[in-house]
Amino acid sequence: MDFDYTVETTKPFDESVAAVEKSLAEHGFRVQFVHDVQATLAEKGFARDPLTIIETCNAKYAHAVLAADPKIALMLPCPVVVYEQAGRRYISTLKPSVIGEFYPHADIGDTAADVERVLTAVVDEAR
Repeated sequence: MDFDYTVETTKPFDESVAAVEKSLAEHGFRVQFVHDVQATLAEKGFARDPLTIIETCNAKYAHAVLAADPKIALMLPCPVVVYEQAGRRYISTLKPSVIGEFYPHADIGDTAADVERVLTAVVDEAR
């Protein structure tokens, strides 16, 4: 099973991040926080290619899965990552269906599938 959905993009890095944020908003997801991992690591003396983690959430879906099991919060908010590797840029998200695999008793398959459809659409639209 693939845990992620990843596509390559030809857009410049910052434009890719902005495209993800725009698409998330259009799909009713709120950006909770944006982590510039490259900048954070540079502050500590570590160099790396650009990598940004965009944490996102939709209240309706979060409420549903947290009602099923509050420990699912360990895997929230949903991450969408834009990164550069070997001169190529990618947009990636964790497949929410994976969360159901970790918490099978919670029976969140339908909700996870709905969120996965949205997040993969976001990734595709942002590419």
